[in-house]
Amino acid sequence: MQRRDFLLGAAGAGATGLAGCSGLVETRSLSSPPVLSNRPDAVYFPTHVEGMEMSGMGKSGDYQFALMYSYPHRFWNVNGDEVQKTSIEDDDDVHLMASVWDPETGIVLPETGLSIEISKGGDLVSQEVIYPMLSQPMGFHYGANFSLDGDGSYDVTLSVGGMNIRRTGAFEGRFGDPAETTIGFDYSQAARDEIMFEETPDKAGQRMARSPMEMGMLPQSTLPPAEELPGTVRGTAETGDAKLVVTTLESPPAGVDAPDGSQYLAVSARTPYNRMVLPAMALEGTLTSGGETVFDGTLSRTLDPDLNYHYGAAVGSVASGDTLELRVTTPPQVARHEGYETAFVDMQPTSLTL
Repeated sequence: MQRRDFLLGAAGAGATGLAGCSGLVETRSLSSPPVLSNRPDAVYFPTHVEGMEMSGMGKSGDYQFALMYSYPHRFWNVNGDEVQKTSIEDDDDVHLMASVWDPETGIVLPETGLSIEISKGGDLVSQEVIYPMLSQPMGFHYGANFSLDGDGSYDVTLSVGGMNIRRTGAFEGRFGDPAETTIGFDYSQAARDEIMFEETPDKAGQRMARSPMEMGMLPQSTLPPAEELPGTVRGTAETGDAKLVVTTLESPPAGVDAPDGSQYLAVSARTPYNRMVLPAMALEGTLTSGGETVFDGTLSRTLDPDLNYHYGAAVGSVASGDTLELRVTTPPQVARHEGYETAFVDMQPTSLTL
């Protein structure tokens, strides 16, 4: 199996609703505007925006899948706290994107482990593990650049290995098994070249983000506004341009091993403008009450139907006026599409009074 580095996806939605503004530009080459030399160490508006097309959907086991495609993309791979740009290769034809979610709640599922196998007429064209990534219009998804065997009809098999992070509440015991589905993909270069592509020189580099695309039947990886999180919302800390919303529950959700009488401390990590989930980071916290440390440890990556994807731990108790220090020991290990590659990397310790 060939292994590629992370690749950032474009985003968007389906063949009619997802590409949206496809009439803006009829055709284009595979070159993109130069990367900005004066990018802020934060989220910024990219040099260009693109559409995408829906290929199809499928369901298997606990999972709903969707397959989309767009132009090949440059991307920034993240390994630990190192960020490295990967350019488009000469033989890349498309950027394939996959979304995986829970069909019952519509919650997008990070950390499933996803691979793609592409065949044409029964012959294998490509087979790769693809990686999680963030883009401004789509948020979290899986994707990679692929070279194809010309125009024609392809079969694309999406396979997930199952989640190995903690699942709680009604998600306890779900999403642990592997599953796969095969989706047809009709490709032509002419159709690809009609996908919307627009340079954005008036906004490029500004500390802002493009709006999420209308996804049609596809759910977004958007987290709830802070005030809509369950429990008692205690405040928001910031680091590396990420927002870390802290809430506490009177008792831990089912699936959390904790002594009787424990409360639950949850941190919902999201992008600053559109509340896109920031998964796959390592987060530690120290809770201090009256000058004494009442918790010091890991906030575990957790998926819950009410709290969504978050970082959480059982603690003895939380009182108003307590101090919480948060330390990101590893930034989100997801590839970055342009506009996110300089953010969520240098994440210094931060604190807030609860």
